[in-house]
Amino acid sequence: MTAPALTIAEILDLPAVVPLWPTVGRALDQSESTIYQLAKQGRLPFECVRLGRRRYVRTVDLHRFLGVSPRDAGVGPACEAGSAAGNDEEAACEAASPVEQSAPTAK
Repeated sequence: MTAPALTIAEILDLPAVVPLWPTVGRALDQSESTIYQLAKQGRLPFECVRLGRRRYVRTVDLHRFLGVSPRDAGVGPACEAGSAAGNDEEAACEAASPVEQSAPTAK
């Protein structure tokens, strides 16, 4: 049985990282078995992070894939393409690229 899909308001109200199931599954309107199978095959359009036995997804990646933004709901910095803001402010409005972290090496 599939849980009801999340609304846009619910998606925009999510914390920084969310569990693959049920949150991401509900946002994509997929069953639990399907979402875990896609994650195992690496076919999800975003990175899954494994913490213990659970898998998590960054909410910003989920927002980007679904094409929703907190700015659409009036939350976050207001950035306009033609504004007279300086370069520093414009850079702050651009989406940040993901940061890759490597595990520490043993010496």
